[in-house]
Amino acid sequence: MNYKDKLNLDKLPAHVAIIMDGNGRWAKQKGFLRASGHKEGTKAVRDTVEGCAEIGVKNLTLYAFSTENWNRPKLEVDTLMKLLVSSLKKEIKTLQDNNIRLNCIGNISNLPKKAKKELLDVIEKTSSNTRMTLTLALSYGSREEITSCFKQIAEKVSKRELSIEAIDESVINKHLYTQNLPDVDLLIRTSGEQRISNFLLWQIAYAELYFTKILWPDYRREDLFEAIYNYQNRERRFGKTSEQLS
Repeated sequence: MNYKDKLNLDKLPAHVAIIMDGNGRWAKQKGFLRASGHKEGTKAVRDTVEGCAEIGVKNLTLYAFSTENWNRPKLEVDTLMKLLVSSLKKEIKTLQDNNIRLNCIGNISNLPKKAKKELLDVIEKTSSNTRMTLTLALSYGSREEITSCFKQIAEKVSKRELSIEAIDESVINKHLYTQNLPDVDLLIRTSGEQRISNFLLWQIAYAELYFTKILWPDYRREDLFEAIYNYQNRERRFGKTSEQLS
């Protein structure tokens, strides 16, 4: 089925987030080292990013590296960091050609100097692009993000820069890594696992969740279009009844 032709381009999710899962299992099934799965996964990233830009999705966030991923074997972490640097260098032309702005959320102070430098360089060079914002969640954990948010707010309260009565959802949003992004409308996870894995816990409060058994290296824009088609055929009630919506 050609899902792209069936999409209502006036009702696209404003923000799609993806947990890119299955690189290691893909490699194991092929008899390759895990690093091969990560390298193959960059093809899925490129195709998915271009697919979002093609149909008009304004915000795409990819869970690239979690705070927990630092606990993986050193060789795998080193490989992922080197792959991040090489991918950023390689893909900057794709970002520029497609008018895509790169953004990042997470505690990037933990990144190796070379990876951090390359990341900030691409962010700077694409900062004026307007077609779409691609956000990489790097060294990211939602609980850490929320903890940091609370600390910032508590400090302002202690300095009497903010009253307790003034704290509402908008104040919390302004202290999150995603302060310049809309809430997530559609969360996709590949590989068949059905977990959130500490990803954008605040921001997915009313997101539609979509799980697919496809391993990330095999994921392509047609699979993205299928997920968005599925999203468009759901009823999003935001706590209301069907009758109220109609």
